[in-house]
Amino acid sequence: VYIKCSLLRLMLPVGRTEKIIGGHEAEPHSRPYMAFIEKNLANNEPSYCDGFLLNEDFVMTAAHCQAKFLHIFLHMFDRTVEKAFPHENYKKNEFIDDIMLLKLSSKVVVNNFVKPIALANHDDVTLPTSCIVSGWGQTHSNGRISDKLMETNVTLTENSICTELKLYCSNGTAGPGKGDSGGPLVCGHGTAYGVVSFMYQYSKDLSTVAYTKIPCYTDWITSTMKKALSKK
Repeated sequence: VYIKCSLLRLMLPVGRTEKIIGGHEAEPHSRPYMAFIEKNLANNEPSYCDGFLLNEDFVMTAAHCQAKFLHIFLHMFDRTVEKAFPHENYKKNEFIDDIMLLKLSSKVVVNNFVKPIALANHDDVTLPTSCIVSGWGQTHSNGRISDKLMETNVTLTENSICTELKLYCSNGTAGPGKGDSGGPLVCGHGTAYGVVSFMYQYSKDLSTVAYTKIPCYTDWITSTMKKALSKK
């Protein structure tokens, strides 16, 4: 009950991210870990998320991006998903444990344009600074998704509710948007610390964005990938 009340205090009214705010086009090939995810919902309507490559077999994204069919694009590669592994404690329309691993239908070839990103580990307890989010989400309200990879800098804030809920949070006029869910929060020297989850919109130009905190899930990530590969 406390967690749900905390979420309500932090997030309502809640929405999945609305648009890249304060962003600019990323330097070509500067984010070789980025994955574009096309998902088909029950009504066959396409929708989109982002993700990021962990190794030749797995992409990470948000659990709320799950759908009956997922198509992954990594530069010139495209893959279907052999199996999705949303966190077992995630519940639809809730934001706790909003993290998912996607086992690709076949391995991708790592090269200069397609490379995995390193993950923060459970020892990374200090709030990171100098963070970037990127994605192909909307750049304008009610607009189309971007055909260019966009990125923006975000500043993480100390927040006891976010910490309790295993989240990082950023405030301000810059941040990820609709279609950017599941993308990485990249901090420091190119390390993924978080997964874009949801946004609280204070006003037209001010919001708080929450990111699932990867250091809290390193054991789950390792064990889930190991189990998935052992079943082959």
